Order: sequence, then C-alpha cells, then structure tokens
Amino acid sequence: MATSDSPVTRASLLVRLRDRTDQVAWSEFVDLYSPVIYGFARKRGLQDADAADLMQDVLRSVSNAIERLDYDPKQGSFRGWLFTITRNKVFNHLSARKGKARGTGDTGAHAQLASYPDQSPDLDAAWEQDYQRQLASLALNEIRSEFQPKTWEAFWRTAVDGEGASEVARRLSMSAGAVYVAKSRVLARLKDEVQRRLALDDEE
Repeated sequence: MATSDSPVTRASLLVRLRDRTDQVAWSEFVDLYSPVIYGFARKRGLQDADAADLMQDVLRSVSNAIERLDYDPKQGSFRGWLFTITRNKVFNHLSARKGKARGTGDTGAHAQLASYPDQSPDLDAAWEQDYQRQLASLALNEIRSEFQPKTWEAFWRTAVDGEGASEVARRLSMSAGAVYVAKSRVLARLKDEVQRRLALDDEE
C-alpha cells in the first residue's frame, strides 16, 4: 500500500471514505478501527453481542456523517472524533440498560460508565492505547515481506510466542546471537513504521 494511501493519513482517509465506491478505503478503515471500537465497548462492560452491535452502529454513523463532515484539524484528530462517537453510544447503551436513558453529556451517564468494572481512569488514553496496538498489528503484516522467512520466524517465536532464544536457535539452525539480532531488527522496523503512521495521522 502506498504511503499516500495510508488509512491513517488523515486527509487521505477522509477524502477516500467520502467515496462510497472506494471499497479498499472502507476495508482498511474497518480493519483498523473495528477491533478498537469493539474492544472499547467490551472493556466498558458490554457483552459480546452488544459490543458487536454497537461497533456496527458506530460504523453506520461514520458512513452517514462522513460526506458532510467539515473536518477542522485544530479541533482534534479523526480518531478523536471517532472516539467521541463510540463513547457517546456506550453511554447511551449503559443508560438505557439501567432504564435511565439520558443525553450523552449528562453527568449521571458519565458516573454510571465510571462505575463499571475494568474502567480505565483515562478513557482517552485507553482508546489511544488500543488504537496503537491495532495499528502495530496491521503494521506487522505490512513489513513482513521485508524480511527473510527465517528472520521473521525467529522474531515471531521469541517476541510473540515467547520461546527462548536458545530453543529457537536450535529449531532454526541459527546461533542465539543471530536470533537476538533478528528479533531486534524486526522490532526496530515495527517501531519505525508505527511512528511513521502516527506522525501521518497527527500532521496538520
């Protein structure tokens, strides 16, 4: 995927999503944000089916609003706008479930949300963390082709599967030092790619 078409390039994303026939853009958007929306809802106490429904509701809201969205970067990031939509829908769901439907800005709704288990003291930070985690997952798929299969396997077994370097070295007929080097190379490249995408998303 070309850099100019990155789904986390703010201006490019908005322009492409306004074209409902751009299935690639919408697929990239869904791949990046759906797990973040779903995970946020689950961590706020929604059951699996409810979280999945809320995720679809948020995506519909984006689809309906994107063509008339007059985006001002000074007001914050696109993912911040998406976070607001998601948070408000979670507020509404929790309020309705308690039989106390309120406006999304009502302090009672905020207090109710804060009372749920596994509640982060900073919703914005939790959203950003989940976003960056999903971004890293997608970035891994993008950079895999840059490495030799053995280098990638050494990285994956040690960094993801948690296997010891000595065992991986034996399995792959490599030295332990080569395994460490492979792991470090991929992690460094992943960090660079994630930072590049975040910088594109945050640029004015």
